[in-house]
This record gives sequence, C-alpha cells and structure tokens, in this order.
Amino acid sequence: MVDGPVTRRRALALGAGGAAALLAGGAVLVGTRPGDGGTPRAHERPDVDAFRPDDAATIFADRARAVVSGDRAAFLATVGSAPAAFRDAQSRLYGNLRRLPLGGWREHAVTARRVDDRGVAVVRVEVRYRLRGFDRGDVARTRYLTLAPRSGRWRIVGDGSPHGFDDDAEIWDGGPLTVVHGRACLAVGDATGLDEIADRLDAAVPVVSEVVGKGWARRAVALVPADASLAAALAGPGQRLAEIAALATVVPSAGNGRPGGRRGEDRVIISPGTFGRLNDLGRDVVLTHELTHVATGGARDRTTPLWLIEGFADYVGYRDAKVGVRTAAGELRREVAAGRIPSALPAPAAFSGGSPRLSQAYQEAWLACRMIAARYGEATLVRLYRTAGRVPEETALRDVLGLRRDRFTASWRDYLKKELS
Repeated sequence: MVDGPVTRRRALALGAGGAAALLAGGAVLVGTRPGDGGTPRAHERPDVDAFRPDDAATIFADRARAVVSGDRAAFLATVGSAPAAFRDAQSRLYGNLRRLPLGGWREHAVTARRVDDRGVAVVRVEVRYRLRGFDRGDVARTRYLTLAPRSGRWRIVGDGSPHGFDDDAEIWDGGPLTVVHGRACLAVGDATGLDEIADRLDAAVPVVSEVVGKGWARRAVALVPADASLAAALAGPGQRLAEIAALATVVPSAGNGRPGGRRGEDRVIISPGTFGRLNDLGRDVVLTHELTHVATGGARDRTTPLWLIEGFADYVGYRDAKVGVRTAAGELRREVAAGRIPSALPAPAAFSGGSPRLSQAYQEAWLACRMIAARYGEATLVRLYRTAGRVPEETALRDVLGLRRDRFTASWRDYLKKELS
C-alpha cells in the first residue's frame, strides 16, 4: 500500500524529501489522421504541367535502395542540390531510418503543385514503411518535398514547409534514435529511460492477457520522443499531452483512404516529462492501461461507450496493484464525502484533455468496471466489453447483466457511496 494517490492526473513521486503530488498519466484515445495531404496554408498555382508524379520515381527508388542497403552517400546524393540545412536534416533522417528495424521503406509521389514561375513543384509524397516483427502491414504517412529542374532532371531541393505544407509527424523527426527490443515490445525514441519502458511493457503483456485472453498480438511499439512538441504531434490534434503520461493511438495503414479511418498500426506515445514524474506504481498502471487499449482495439473503437473503454483499461491497470480504492480514487472520494455523488456515468467529453473533472471521470469509469467484476465476475466484465463493441450500450447491459441502464447507474452510485464514504 502506498501513502498517496496514483490516479489519472496525480501520482505519488517517491524520492528524497518525501512524496509530491504531480500531474500525471491519463490515457486518452485518439486516432491519428490518415495521410490525407493536409490543407496547405500557402496560395498555390494549378497543378504543374511540367512535372508528373512518375518523374520522381527514379529518385525515390534510389532513396529506398539506399536506406535498405545502408548507402548513406547514395541517399544524400538525392538531395545534393539542396541547401546545407536541408541536407543536414536528411542526413539525420537517414541515420534514424537505419536504426529502426524496417521491414520496408519507400516513397511515392502522389500529386504535385507549382509554387513559382520557375517550375518549382511541391510534391505530396506517401511514405510507406513497416516495423519488422510488429507491424502487420505498411504504415502510410504524408510528407512534402520540393523538387526543381536541375540540368535537365528533377532534383529534391527542400521540404514543403516554406510553402505552407505540413508533414505527418514521425518519431524519426527527432534527435538520434535509440531502439530497445524487449521480449514482446519495442521502445523507440531519443528520450532516456527506454530500457525501463520496454521492461515494464514486457511485464504488462501477461497481465493484460490474463484478463482479455491471448487472442491479440501480445506485442506493442512505444514511441518516446524527448521533445514535447513532437510527442504532441504524434498524439494528434486536440490532445493536451502535458496533462497525461501516455496514450494509445493508431497510425493509418497504406490504402486506408477513408476519412477518419481507424485501420492501422497501434502505437503507445509516451509523454516525455509527465511519465518521468510518476512513481513505479503509476508507471505500471499507466502502461498496463495503454497496453489494454492495444489488446482490445480501444484506440480504434467507435462503438463501445468511452466510460467502458477507459474503465476497463483502468480495471486491468489497477487489478494487481497494491493500492486501496479510496487512495486511487482520491479526487472522487472527496466529492462523494461532500455529498456530491455523480448522477450519471461520465460522458465522452469528460475524458477530453481539457475536462475539469478528468481525474474523476477515469475514477468513475474504473469503479463501474470494478463493480461489475466484483458482482458478476471478471469474465462477465470482459463479455460486456466485447458485447458493447457490437450492439448499443443499453442492449449490452440488458443482455449481459440483465439490467436497464437506469438500474445499472443506480447500482453504481450506491457502490460509489459504499466504497468511498
């Protein structure tokens, strides 16, 4: 038992000088947007007549071969006409790509737009890659490269940023990467502590499998950038990553052209500062929570109610933790003690990064799932979770628990009073 809370926003930091309550890890589910080309901020000319996507095929093939074969000189030769700063950035990119366990990496020109009267074209490029041993298919990301005619050939002369085009963020955009292979997990980034993260994820795999079964990949990729802005970009728009320690997300697969589509590869994004301020228990709970999302497809789920997605992940995260309910749900306990018992299960908006009751929303959802496991059994909780992914919430509660939603809510409110008063 610890003597301080380990919750979505607060965690016990144990060290010299005693315990300090810190903003800590919440699990927010997002789906990163597919590589749809974005919305350019600059005024554009019509499609350039002098350039066709196939015109870049040779130079992109040269780059792919250089990455696979380890030929730095050949890779950098493809940007030999570019300014020194861009060549340096491409040198860092090449180094990071070579550190990754790539099962493939290639670029394909999709469209081009003229941006000046000299024939300079910004090319939207689809980058496809996969991490060997972890990705089932190719991941697709959108990048922009500026090409210009030089000596009768098209040459890469920069990226698209001077013309207002934004790339999809990737872990290779940071500093020199470290790649740590665990037994079942891969930790990639330029931050410190990757060995520990891989070890904790490895330890969480059997914990998650004991609850949800072994019918999932039982592996995960964690991205651990040192730069908070890169972590936020990897997390996706609308996420306040400074308030949470980690989150599960999905990067789109190649061919996933549906807007907002959720097919893709799972990633666990680690917030560089907040995760480091968690105590040991908090780190285990947060990573087990996120791994549960990976195992259940929570990051791509659009049917299961969010209180059940988050509550179930917290149930697994806290399942073997030696921490009391009143401690783990400290914020909610204070409200209940003051007579402010929630009238309804938390709505989806309660789990957003800007929610004033973010901690309480996670605690409410966790205790709802804990109540189900205690009264009906853990197998029934798992069955409810899986059923709610196929049918409406009201139907799932009736078919699995034999309760209408109002009766379930009343039972949950009584449970909160019993556990937290």
